[in-house]
Amino acid sequence: MSLKKEFAEAASFALYFSGSEAALSTPHLYLSALATWPRILGLCREWREYFPKIPVFTNASLGDRPLMTVEVGSPVRAAAFSSNNRLIVSGSGDKLVRVWDASTGEMLKMLEGHTHYVWSVAFSSDDSRIISGSADESVRVWDASTGKTLKVLEGHTDSVWSVAFSSDDSHIISGSADESVRVWDASTGKTLKVLEGHTDSVWSVAFSSDDSRIVSGSEDKSVRVWDASTGETLKVLEGHTDWVRSVAFSSDDSRIVSGSDDKSVRVWDASTGETLKVLEGHTSYVWSVAFSSDDSRIVSGSNDKSVRVWDASTGETLKVLEGHTDWVRSVAFSSDDSRIISGSEDKSVRVWDASTGEMRKVLEGHTHSVWSVAFSSDDSRIVSGSEDKSAQVWDALTGKTLKVLEGHTHSVWSVAFSSDDSRIVSGSEDKLVRVWDASTGGMLKVLEGHTHWVWSVAFSSDDSRILSGSEDKSVRVWDASIGETLKVLEGHTHCIRSVAFSSDDSRIVSGSDDKSVRVWDASTGETLKVLEGHTDYVWSVAFSSDDSRIVSGSKDKSVRVWDAPTGETLKVLEGHTDYVRSVAFSSDDTRIVSGSDDQSLRVWDASTGETLNVLEGHTEYVLAVAFSSDDSRIASGSDDKSVRVWDASVLEGHTEPAASSANGRCTATDSNDKSMPTQLTSLRYIRQKIADSFGHGRLTGWLLCPQGEHYLMFVPLTAGLADSSNILTLPQSYAASVDFTSSALGLEWCNCFSS
Repeated sequence: MSLKKEFAEAASFALYFSGSEAALSTPHLYLSALATWPRILGLCREWREYFPKIPVFTNASLGDRPLMTVEVGSPVRAAAFSSNNRLIVSGSGDKLVRVWDASTGEMLKMLEGHTHYVWSVAFSSDDSRIISGSADESVRVWDASTGKTLKVLEGHTDSVWSVAFSSDDSHIISGSADESVRVWDASTGKTLKVLEGHTDSVWSVAFSSDDSRIVSGSEDKSVRVWDASTGETLKVLEGHTDWVRSVAFSSDDSRIVSGSDDKSVRVWDASTGETLKVLEGHTSYVWSVAFSSDDSRIVSGSNDKSVRVWDASTGETLKVLEGHTDWVRSVAFSSDDSRIISGSEDKSVRVWDASTGEMRKVLEGHTHSVWSVAFSSDDSRIVSGSEDKSAQVWDALTGKTLKVLEGHTHSVWSVAFSSDDSRIVSGSEDKLVRVWDASTGGMLKVLEGHTHWVWSVAFSSDDSRILSGSEDKSVRVWDASIGETLKVLEGHTHCIRSVAFSSDDSRIVSGSDDKSVRVWDASTGETLKVLEGHTDYVWSVAFSSDDSRIVSGSKDKSVRVWDAPTGETLKVLEGHTDYVRSVAFSSDDTRIVSGSDDQSLRVWDASTGETLNVLEGHTEYVLAVAFSSDDSRIASGSDDKSVRVWDASVLEGHTEPAASSANGRCTATDSNDKSMPTQLTSLRYIRQKIADSFGHGRLTGWLLCPQGEHYLMFVPLTAGLADSSNILTLPQSYAASVDFTSSALGLEWCNCFSS
């Protein structure tokens, strides 16, 4: 067994290496593939002992990374391995079927013929043929070697969602939006049977291993088992509460697995039709399910962008494979169960190591999106609010969790410290505002009055009042001591996303889905100004410290700076390529920071509107940003569940390490010396970018020396390594990091090896 594991480990590393750009580089650079290999089994651990001076890379503990990512170029609706595991076939939104080398990711064939989306693909058992089902209402049979069309099976009167071969390759089945299942002769292409009984679209079909039964899943929420010879319905399995997207038999035909829009995976007894297990964990529709060949595991893919591996007996989650940036439409095991393939709307096919080992558990940290962050006034603590229903207080220097504030029954959308740092206020989807003791974590007050979600909260500068903005279209001002409502400000015609006091507490600003920013008199509640200019929802607003300006961020992808007294637009800051979720001024009012769904933070010159820096590292939407009181740091919260702290002093293009000795700088010894330096003790590096076809910067994975174009190492983008200005990630286990301190680089690369 040990030898088998070592062979499997070597094979997985070989695939990981061959799919990396590091494989095409020079020896001292392709060794970096060994540094970033995430697993710690014996074989690779022993290899590392012979290369003690390669860079030290620490993987994030959020889950496994793919062994290989194949960029298809169009949304992937289906993907499958060949029986010998050497090939991958994919079907996509561009009407094409593609065949790929499963070892290198190279495209071998492009099969053209369908006139609409390809929704399903499969190899025959002997790998000689490929079948595909399409929204063009046809099933096509292809020669897998030549790519030629062998047969076009016509008869369905609507989209074909699913196709499968029988085990002996003599029959083909298909499921369609025309509510039927068809059985075809694979040689002649003739229809042998039409199975009718579903009352809505049939999304998935599969044969049992002995070809005696067919299983189908439908939009009518049921799973049906059919006699493959007679076409009679044997069983109707009911239990799902929404569309059934995917079904499969276990290899021994004793069980059936199904995935549904009700977010669950169900395991059924194939003989009795009883539910054996309900597997819950996905947070959105489950599009695809499959058993491993040995029936010990189940894999599922979901609209929540994740792939989950389950213990088929106990129903426990063994792995959560994250990395796709859009819906996962298709999943499958390789025939030897060593790998998993997934196809996604993000236009990629990913190959994962299926071996489970022990699932790494993160003991600290949010378990869902982080929607709000704030520094304490003394910058020693950070508070964050999350969709996991909690607020957490962190040590801003060490990253240690100090307190977990629990009590809200739904997502926490907003959090803030009082000016004296003694209290924290939070607003939630449960319609409540809660006030907490920042030292003990105890709940002090529950403020009730809003009739819908509370999106934003803030303290006044003197801590006597609390402000809240809600989906109920109102702004409420509360007495912070007794919790009574002092004012209800009405005027917005849609959800209010953000509220803030001016520094002197005389005015209130609010941003709304009605596309406007409103300025209110905090004493009387009267509207002083309505600032119009945004063309979509306003997600975030803030005053400058001197109260002369207001900044706002919008779904229209722009940041606007307004003159607070007159309401005139002073600047429109453009650069983000997706919604702007959060904005803030620095304490000295010279800079503005913004966070966006484009996964970046931007730091702007508040006077000129120029971009000073783009901070990248989050792997999902950036939902919250804040400056520290001394303006040296920026905190951000993201849909990737992490809070990150950034060095706010580093400007774009100014990449010299903040502190390093003469020995530590990555500089050439002479202006004419083009050799790469041999040491780098600073953690500073540049992540290389190249322009894509649209002229946008695209990360390559290569790390460069901060003072030159010298290559240091290759880090797969899926590793989630941030810019070197990311000085802390909360919790730290969510972050990948690299250390070049003891590395042998450049001309001394041969010193990486030690016998």
